[in-house]
Amino acid sequence: MKHHKFPNDLREEEVIKDIICLANEDPSVAGIMIQLPLPDGWDSRELMELIDPRKDVDGLTYTNIGMLWSGEAMHYPCTAKGIDYLLHENGIDFAGKHVVVVGRSDIVGKPMAAIALENNATITICHSKTKNLAEHTKMADILVVAVGKPRLVTGDMVKPGAVVVDVGINRTENGLVGDVDFDSVAEVAGWITPVPGGVGPMTVAMLMNNVARALDFMED
Repeated sequence: MKHHKFPNDLREEEVIKDIICLANEDPSVAGIMIQLPLPDGWDSRELMELIDPRKDVDGLTYTNIGMLWSGEAMHYPCTAKGIDYLLHENGIDFAGKHVVVVGRSDIVGKPMAAIALENNATITICHSKTKNLAEHTKMADILVVAVGKPRLVTGDMVKPGAVVVDVGINRTENGLVGDVDFDSVAEVAGWITPVPGGVGPMTVAMLMNNVARALDFMED
């Protein structure tokens, strides 16, 4: 593994040159990811699109995002892929379920909706402009919360027996907490992921899975 850490005063042009070398010219590099967020004024989308989609282990290039919605992405975004795997391994099926995703980011919300839809769920996506959020979350058989607001979802906002997946990581005076108020929601939900120790390790595992897939692409 190669870790390229750049000084804060480096010009964007130099980073572009390095990405092109890694993404398209170095045959020893199977996968590449750009640590976000980038410094103010930098165009993260421009840099992302320099990456060969076969080496895009974050699954965030336009090619992989587009193919995601057809169920044929070369690499799926790691957190959404991790949630899918976590639920599947615990016998939780998307088919026929109403999945409510709170958050519409390219990293979690949108890809999670695409994966659930591909697996025959009915999807609702909520976001900062959604009115009466609780009305939507109470309808969820599977509720995925990824907005970065500590303890946003409370027990009175959850359908009894629902599956609740908390993607949030928020640093507070009392330590790390999720976007879900774990104690109150755990009394209502049939299944809930903790923070930390729930979705986070799955994200890392799926990143390694994408790297393994990228190695296969190199051999083809």
